[in-house]
Amino acid sequence: MSISDLGGYALGISVVVLAGCGNGAQSQLAPSGSFQQSSAQSPLGQLSAGVLNTAGGLPSAGIVPLHYRPNPGGSWMSPDAAKTKDLLYVSNIDSGTVNVYSYPDDKQVGTIKGDYDGPDGICVDKKNDIWVVNNQDEGLVEYKHGGTSPIANLYGIVLPIGCSVDPTTGDLAVTNYGIDSSGGGSVSIFAHAKGTPKVYMDSQIPHFNFCGYDPKGNLYADGTDAGQTVFHFAELPKGKKTFKNITLKGGFIDYPGMVQWDGKYVAGGDQMAGGASGVDAIYQTTGAGGKIVHETPLDADGSVGEEIIGFWIQGSTLIGPNATDPYSEYDIGSVGFYKYPAGGKPTKTLKKGFGAPQGSAISE
Repeated sequence: MSISDLGGYALGISVVVLAGCGNGAQSQLAPSGSFQQSSAQSPLGQLSAGVLNTAGGLPSAGIVPLHYRPNPGGSWMSPDAAKTKDLLYVSNIDSGTVNVYSYPDDKQVGTIKGDYDGPDGICVDKKNDIWVVNNQDEGLVEYKHGGTSPIANLYGIVLPIGCSVDPTTGDLAVTNYGIDSSGGGSVSIFAHAKGTPKVYMDSQIPHFNFCGYDPKGNLYADGTDAGQTVFHFAELPKGKKTFKNITLKGGFIDYPGMVQWDGKYVAGGDQMAGGASGVDAIYQTTGAGGKIVHETPLDADGSVGEEIIGFWIQGSTLIGPNATDPYSEYDIGSVGFYKYPAGGKPTKTLKKGFGAPQGSAISE
């Protein structure tokens, strides 16, 4: 599914790109514009609905048609959730909620129904607080581990998709997909997750999707060309002001997915790895080394149309939200748990209570 007609603002974008592109294209530090940080909740419903074009046979690039099924209830959280060591968060871009589970037993302990539209990517900081990308309200919302009330907001990022926190500095990186046919995407980095960000652009990546830091503070990001058909991968080395474009060798990534450090490699997703088979995949790469060293196939249920986009790797387990896999008339999507890096079919699947699950993360 492409974004050829936005009709205002695109809905539910949660894209990822991780693939070869030529070296030599220079990125630039762009004017940061007007950004705000606030402890107040963000205004609701400022963005108008967009029109999604499904022609051309492209994957959704993290874009899921929204049905606007508002969750009738408010936020709730088990009294013991804040004391639970590991919590799994899953964002539902359709229903506008974030499900919270104890991990690894995967029992639901809460739901966050925030003052936001289109919760998308999720990332975790050193304090184990979580940041939820507020896709259609142009910002991010921060919550304490096990909390339901926002403790901070960041505004001013048009069409944000994914985020990642630098483990060396606490800086928060956010991808901006871009809203016009020529792109306009960028990566905004908030020093210590506050204030006014520095905005970085790359001429080879007009549409940025996801990003992820490695342990040394190098930032990797993926995206596509203006036509949303050519995959690109790049690194913003720690302390540098320009992206370095990377051509990945040893495999082929067709269409972008999440980017995350898995403890040894920079892992990146491919939403069209299996073509018509509907099997997604995660690739382990050497990052700046430019090599693909392993493929992890993900077969949610063997059906065409799987959209495992905002995965999360936790040791030997990969958690894969599947946004377009309806299990019933009322629930859209599922979340599978896979052996990592082996992949294959999920060892366990959560099938209830989702509204197009998009992002995921574990707060420890």
